Amino acid sequence: MKNWWKYLCILLLLYTVIIGFSGTIPELNILEQSIRNLYFHVPMWFAMMTLMFTSMVYSIMYLSKSKIDYDIKASAFATVGFLFGFLGIVTGSIWARATWGAWWVFQEVKLNGAAAALLVYAAYFILRGSFDDEEKKARFSAVYSIFAFTMFMVLINVIPRISNSSLHPGNGGNPGFNSYDLDSSLRIVFYPAVIGWILLSVWITTLIIRAEKIFRKKHELDLDDDLNLDKSILKN
Repeated sequence: MKNWWKYLCILLLLYTVIIGFSGTIPELNILEQSIRNLYFHVPMWFAMMTLMFTSMVYSIMYLSKSKIDYDIKASAFATVGFLFGFLGIVTGSIWARATWGAWWVFQEVKLNGAAAALLVYAAYFILRGSFDDEEKKARFSAVYSIFAFTMFMVLINVIPRISNSSLHPGNGGNPGFNSYDLDSSLRIVFYPAVIGWILLSVWITTLIIRAEKIFRKKHELDLDDDLNLDKSILKN
């Protein structure tokens, strides 16, 4: 059964939603019930990083093999990665409102870094849309994808660690989730949630890849029909 991972994805996400909202949680100061967002916000970022990394890998493979299939996959993974990054920022903003008292804290290094990282990838999509030639689009996009992922990691991982001024757990002297999570009530939901959200992101990506291939195939058939029509007109 080749689709087993899709059934696993559905089960894990159902488990995450049901147990995530109804299960017991440790009593934590400030965080209180908002800690349940741990099952959504953080796994979405894990999914985003997984997809962005995979996109970069396919970009490298395209530069090595020049197969258009790799470009299609690189673009699809980046697209869904961007979507999950946006969802991560939305859920993070909701969490910030609940714990820090504001939808956006402009002094927060990780929030600003995440927004900047998504802008870097927004430029990736703008770049792809600026080329009509498929080969040039794929080549320039592949090179930029490698740059984008490098900047992405710098903005969300390196700079916050160097500044050490983030309000996020584990930064700026704030205790990390390992300090909060002395019991297993969060872990038994968090780990399945990470797997479930990553599987969902991959599932969505495979659908986009399939749709893109169908569209390209149909476009090629339409071009062939137009060429045959032109030939018949010339003959007559």
